[in-house]
Amino acid sequence: MRLSVVLPVYNEPDGVAETVATVAAALAAAPALAPAEFVIADDGSTVDVAGPARAAAGDVPVRVARLDRNSGRFEARRHGLEAAAGDLVLFVDAGIELEPGSLAFLAPRIADGRSVWNGDVLIDAGANPFALFWKAVCALAFAIYLDDPRETSFGIEEFEPFPKGTGCFLAPRALLLESFAAFRSVYGDTRFANDDGPIIRYIAERRRINIAPGFRCVYRPRRNLRSFVRHAFHRGSVFVDGHGHRESRFFPAVIAFFPASIVLALATARRPAVAPVTAVATIAATATVGIAKRRPPREVAALAGLMPVYLAAHGVGMWRGLALAVQARARSWRA
Repeated sequence: MRLSVVLPVYNEPDGVAETVATVAAALAAAPALAPAEFVIADDGSTVDVAGPARAAAGDVPVRVARLDRNSGRFEARRHGLEAAAGDLVLFVDAGIELEPGSLAFLAPRIADGRSVWNGDVLIDAGANPFALFWKAVCALAFAIYLDDPRETSFGIEEFEPFPKGTGCFLAPRALLLESFAAFRSVYGDTRFANDDGPIIRYIAERRRINIAPGFRCVYRPRRNLRSFVRHAFHRGSVFVDGHGHRESRFFPAVIAFFPASIVLALATARRPAVAPVTAVATIAATATVGIAKRRPPREVAALAGLMPVYLAAHGVGMWRGLALAVQARARSWRA
């Protein structure tokens, strides 16, 4: 089955080259998946991303599917998916490194009929506190797999506890096209939408999603305060879109957040000491959870120390999400 590697990108020439080089090496070790192609889904970049991709791709052909303006990762992926010629599509994000034997590991399993795979993502945190924060969050959220990485699969019944994302995800193109066609957001602008959760959920309702350490990529998360805060803010908006419906187990948390945050803001306005007391309580509670789950001391320190910052930015993002949802609903009423 022919493979198309679809890589959405916006102004990341170095990240594109890095990712394409590692995928090209993995393709060279998996001749059963040849002929393959790269589809660079250029999301209106203002710098050259195609040149570095072609330079890193070796003998694998590179095609560019370009959007005229920056439309967000979801639209870039959809554009690349529609342009792809392969029976199978591997989504990868710029800056992710695919381990060399990953596609050779998948080839015989795909031949056996297991054609939907979520990458086992290894977070390269080093000693960076912002990266360690995300590593700890993932370890706690997806402990059912990360405490014991193994070849397994999950469906819609086990959906929430397993790691998943379209940053490293392989599936039949026809199934992906179905899932993108079924995609719905409460926002009018998909740049702010939960752009991968609904896609993978749709697939999990129809096929089991496989995961194994043999299909692995390395991810380097945000490593400075500015990008950490921006990412947390964005995730707040995504959270409202992804979980602001009754089917989500986090729906009660979304509903409870808004009155709770108003109460906290009013209390802080009346007594400014409420803010530092709340921050200290958050740090203590987070550290207790990290220690109880036996996370390394550096991870516990990063998780606890940065949690108040993350929650503040995430909360503001949730309020933006509510505003976007209200705007979209108002426009639909006027229409």
